[in-house]
Amino acid sequence: MPMAADDIEALIRAGIPDATVEITDLAGDGDHYAARVTAESFRGKSRLQQQRAVYAALGERMGGVLHALQLTTAVPQE
Repeated sequence: MPMAADDIEALIRAGIPDATVEITDLAGDGDHYAARVTAESFRGKSRLQQQRAVYAALGERMGGVLHALQLTTAVPQE
């Protein structure tokens, strides 16, 4: 069963409380998503560290119930 966009957003926000999360259903099938995650806590971290934080928030769902996620991370503009 595919994962709902609201559930993905809630998991990311639970793991990264200062995150702003935008989820887009890429194929309209509830199975292929794009996520843009912006967080002040990403400042000073490499892109890889930022993405690992998001994957950690999603836990074992990534690659399981959450089939595909195109991920973009950023720090807020000053």
